[in-house]
Amino acid sequence: MNPARKVPGDLAAGRSVALLQGAQWLRCTVLGGFAAGCSVASLQGAQWLRYRVLGDFAVGCLAASPQGARWLRCRVLGGAMGRSVGARAFQASVALACLALSPSSATLAAQTPATAERVTFDEAIRRAVEKNPSSAIAAAGILRAEALLSDARSASRVQVNGNVTTTTLNSGVEFQGSTVTPRNQLSASLDVRLPLYAPARWARTAQAADAKRVAEASADQVRRQTTLATADTYLTIIARRRVVDANVRARDVATAHFDFARELQEKGAGSRLNELRAQQEVSLDEGLVESSRLALYRAQEALGVLLVADGPVDATDEPLFAIPADAEAGFTGIASRPDGSPGRTALPGAEQAPADGSPERLALRDAGQAPSLLARADLKLFATEQQAAERVLGDSSKDRLPYLEGVFQPSTTYPSQFFLPQNSWRFLMQVSVPLFDSGQREGQRRERQAAVDVSRATFARALAAARSEVRAAREAVASAERGLASARAAADQARQVVDIVNISFRAGAATNIEVIDAEGRGRDADTAVGVAEDTLRRARLELLTSIGRFPD
Repeated sequence: MNPARKVPGDLAAGRSVALLQGAQWLRCTVLGGFAAGCSVASLQGAQWLRYRVLGDFAVGCLAASPQGARWLRCRVLGGAMGRSVGARAFQASVALACLALSPSSATLAAQTPATAERVTFDEAIRRAVEKNPSSAIAAAGILRAEALLSDARSASRVQVNGNVTTTTLNSGVEFQGSTVTPRNQLSASLDVRLPLYAPARWARTAQAADAKRVAEASADQVRRQTTLATADTYLTIIARRRVVDANVRARDVATAHFDFARELQEKGAGSRLNELRAQQEVSLDEGLVESSRLALYRAQEALGVLLVADGPVDATDEPLFAIPADAEAGFTGIASRPDGSPGRTALPGAEQAPADGSPERLALRDAGQAPSLLARADLKLFATEQQAAERVLGDSSKDRLPYLEGVFQPSTTYPSQFFLPQNSWRFLMQVSVPLFDSGQREGQRRERQAAVDVSRATFARALAAARSEVRAAREAVASAERGLASARAAADQARQVVDIVNISFRAGAATNIEVIDAEGRGRDADTAVGVAEDTLRRARLELLTSIGRFPD
């Protein structure tokens, strides 16, 4: 008898079994994972049997007698291992290897990190707006605009400056015993200036006020973007949780089918092929559960980043996104003139229209639109930018106007000079008139005209996109509602098919393949329901956003 050959690994065993004339060998190897291949060559070396079991681990045994009538049967964990000449040592070795290396299902399953915090939709929106760094940056932009406005205003207001001068001469000047010019002298004066006629400076003050309004509108747009990003992430968490639930249900159904197939196989009424097919479906569903749980966790981490939380944040409720009645009827009339320019349409929300003279109303007046669309923060921003650019262009002519300034300068000197009083004052009127600048102001005017053209084109494009978004969002809501109804009906039908096929399989009227196919279709139908629900929620959110009702 040849000695057994040892193979490196956590557990490895080789057993040689002499059958009949001692010319047959049985080789078995257990490596790292769980795999074993055993081959036995007969005396004539012409008969081979290969048997492989795929699952959490596999043990294959094959043996052929000289007459091809003896088989060695192996069962893994819980099954009975067939008896054969010299195979008892091999059975013990494989059993110990399987028990030592096989981890429990709870250990193999990847554990999703625990979520530290759960928030409602309204709370998530509020926290994102308050704590997100983008909101802080936008608020800083408003403070900067206020500072620039204060700077511009100061240029057209009173300016007061003081001046103190000490003078030391090499010698004083005297005349008949009187000091005409003292050797050391201290002089103090004030310079008070007030622009009396400064149209260019007044224009820059108005332009700075426009810049502040642009900064405020930009902050509103940043808050809108932050809110939309938070809402999108929140809805993503809900949708991915639906996918996780669907995959878990599919795994549970597949596990029940696998248990039944294994039970039949142990009783001798089933087959190893049916058992493997059922086990393969369980393994597939386990992988889908883990991948969907990971996707859910990543969405929770993304929400935590938006809320500036120290860890993942989970969603607790489902927002309703109720569509107001006027949104269904009022926006149907958004249209354009034959020349492509925006048409005048009575839209909902007129009670919230901007006041007369506001940049929003002025921009909409030029665009031919009712003011309700300006509930959208992005359109408010573009309209304000257009109005600011038009003001700058209109103020170009003021750069050529004269500048009149009054100056009052009181002064005192100690000790006083002989021919000058100790205290004095003077008042000046200074006029500055621009005469020739070699084309500088004309170049500035052209630059400002280009800025106006860009702002008008930007606002027109945004307005056209807004009208399109309203129409598309309304259609998306209607389509999503129909799609959700169909998906729910399909999922209910798929669950009934799974129940019927399982009952038929137990009664022997259906095959294992039909059961697996029904389970897969049921899993896909449940996933489709989750996707359809998410599509409808997002369509409603898109409609509310397009008409300026979200965020409020």
